[in-house]
Amino acid sequence: MPVVDAATLLQLVVGALALVGLVRGAGLAVEKLLALARHFGLSEVLVGVFVLSFGTSLPEIGTHVIASLGILSGTLDYAVASGTVIGANMGSSTAQQFLLFGVFLVGFGDCTLSWGFVRASYLPMLGAFALLLGVAVDGTISHLDGLVLLASFIVYAHFSFTRTARVPRLPEEPVESRHVRRDALVAVAALGVVLASAFVVLSVVETVVDRLRLSGSMLAVVTIGIASALPEFSTVLESIRRRTPLLALGTLLGTNVVNSLVGIGLGGALSTYAVPPSVVLWDLPFKLLVGAGVLGYVWFRRDGSFTRHDGLSLVLVYLVYVAGRLVLFPG
Repeated sequence: MPVVDAATLLQLVVGALALVGLVRGAGLAVEKLLALARHFGLSEVLVGVFVLSFGTSLPEIGTHVIASLGILSGTLDYAVASGTVIGANMGSSTAQQFLLFGVFLVGFGDCTLSWGFVRASYLPMLGAFALLLGVAVDGTISHLDGLVLLASFIVYAHFSFTRTARVPRLPEEPVESRHVRRDALVAVAALGVVLASAFVVLSVVETVVDRLRLSGSMLAVVTIGIASALPEFSTVLESIRRRTPLLALGTLLGTNVVNSLVGIGLGGALSTYAVPPSVVLWDLPFKLLVGAGVLGYVWFRRDGSFTRHDGLSLVLVYLVYVAGRLVLFPG
């Protein structure tokens, strides 16, 4: 039975601190980028699609970039690094899709979605999951697969520009930058913190996996995945406070598309990935089938109306997802 010694505990502490740096760095980068966007008069569409959606996905994107560079340089193990970042991606997106969606409904109350919003936001998320499953079913994300995912995001972004109604409002009016150079440097430095923290986290996970003989994918689902969803969680809380449901739902659905198409697509295009069996046999089928089932039931039975009871059910669905993964793919 694996033993947690002092060295492993130290590694876990370092990894926890790096996770904090990962999330805090992403938050600071988004804050400064919003201020710069306000200063240069960028449209709400540009800010919503490329700053807010990308900003809340920075932890996932950062870990993918660092993992791919580590794989290419030989400093990170190919299988462990691949399983870790893909597992983190699945953990984060599933937490957003079910857990945070459920928390939002419980806190906000009854909410009705229009078919236009569903068509422009929810269906692209399911489409991204289906496409990702299609390219990952052979157990690898090749260079070509990565490019296909990135190209699909470009198509998604194009429609986002032409459908401004689907872009969520910002949590609050961003303060215009009064010190452009300083804010730009802070934003770059914060992005550097994100990448450096991601490297530390991945190194710690690789070490812990080796010492304790755990699954890097499962470990990432319940650690990096949850931590990476914290920016979206703050958006959910802000949306509940301001009574702006489209802010939370638009961000949760939009970042799921970014995570699936840009995060994994960029990593695959750079270094290729080995896809853990759990992703193809459990994660993506669960997300896709249950997500479609929830939408079908709520839309056709209640014309798009969600209730607090539905929110509690979604939280339960998330717990079933994690429990099923632990039972079916423990190693």
